[in-house]
Amino acid sequence: MCLNGARGAGDGAVVPLSPEELAGSAAEAVAAGATDIHVHTKTPCGRDSLSPRVLAPTLEAIRARVSVPVGVTTGAWAEPDPAARVDRIRSWTVLPDHASVNWHEDGAEDVAAALIERGVGVEAGIWSGTDGAARFAASPLGPRVLRVLAEVTDPSARTAEATARALLTDLGPAFGRPVLLHGEDGGAWPVLRLAGRLGLATRIGLEDTLALPDGERAASNAQLVAEGLVQYGWSQRSS
Repeated sequence: MCLNGARGAGDGAVVPLSPEELAGSAAEAVAAGATDIHVHTKTPCGRDSLSPRVLAPTLEAIRARVSVPVGVTTGAWAEPDPAARVDRIRSWTVLPDHASVNWHEDGAEDVAAALIERGVGVEAGIWSGTDGAARFAASPLGPRVLRVLAEVTDPSARTAEATARALLTDLGPAFGRPVLLHGEDGGAWPVLRLAGRLGLATRIGLEDTLALPDGERAASNAQLVAEGLVQYGWSQRSS
C-alpha cells in the first residue's frame, strides 16, 4: 500500500500529507486488507523530505494506528545530493522497517549500504526504462536486500503489461530476492492484475493511481486496496 508518493495538495484532498492524515489513511487501508505501508514523509508545505524532524513524527503517528511494517522513500528528489542523503539516513532518530532505493540513481549503493548498516530493510527500486536492472545485477548488495520493487513507469493501460514482462526479464533471478511488481497511473491496474496471475507481490494506493479500474476517481487509499484485492484475485493480500 503506497499512501501518497510525490503527489501534493494539487492532486486532491483525498491524498494524505500530514502525519495525522497519513496515519488515518494507513489505518483505513490496513482495515481494508493492506499488509505493508509505503509513505513519502512531507514537510508542512508538502515537499518530500528525509529529515529526521519530518520522518520521526510521521512514522510515530502511523505506528500508533497500525502494526504492519512501514517503509519510506529515499528518492533523489527528496535529497538530490547522494552524500547528503546518506547523512540524512545516519541522522534518523526513528527508523522505518524498510526503505526503497532507486538503483538507477547516483549514490544508490551508498544509500543502500547506510540503510543496511542501520538495520533498515532495503527495497531495491528497479524502474522500467532505466539501467537499474543492469546496475542491480552487478551489485554486491543484491543478495542483502529485503526485496526488489519492480516499478513499471509506463503509464499506458495498453502497453504497461508488456513493459512489465520486459522488466521482469531484465531482472532475471534478482539474486533470489522476492519481487513486488507494480505500475503507475494508467498502467497500475493492468500491472497489478499481471502480478496476480504470476503470483508476485504487488501494491496499490494513491501514489500509483488516483483512479479505480473503471476510471472513476478513487475516494481513498482504502477503496483502492479493497478493489486491488478483487483485481488481484483474492489468492494473496495486496500490500
